[in-house]
Amino acid sequence: MTEEKRSIKLPHNLVMEDRKTLMITGVSDVDSFDDQTVVVYTDLGELTVRGSNLHIGKLSVETGELNITGNIFALGYTDDREKRGGILGRLFK
Repeated sequence: MTEEKRSIKLPHNLVMEDRKTLMITGVSDVDSFDDQTVVVYTDLGELTVRGSNLHIGKLSVETGELNITGNIFALGYTDDREKRGGILGRLFK
């Protein structure tokens, strides 16, 4: 992502339905993901989603939208706002 895009703050929202579907807006980058953990960067900090059988259904880096399905156990933020260049940043260099 360019520095210009990083300076634009995206609105950040979380909507979870029945602990099976999670819709996130305001995602600036995806750091890592597997079927048990998804780590994303937002302007409010790093968000970690933990669960089982997690799948990324929709990802739009332009709008900052991310949809995750599976069995969601926990959501946690850290204030580590340092952008370390996640997996998408490495893919689209």
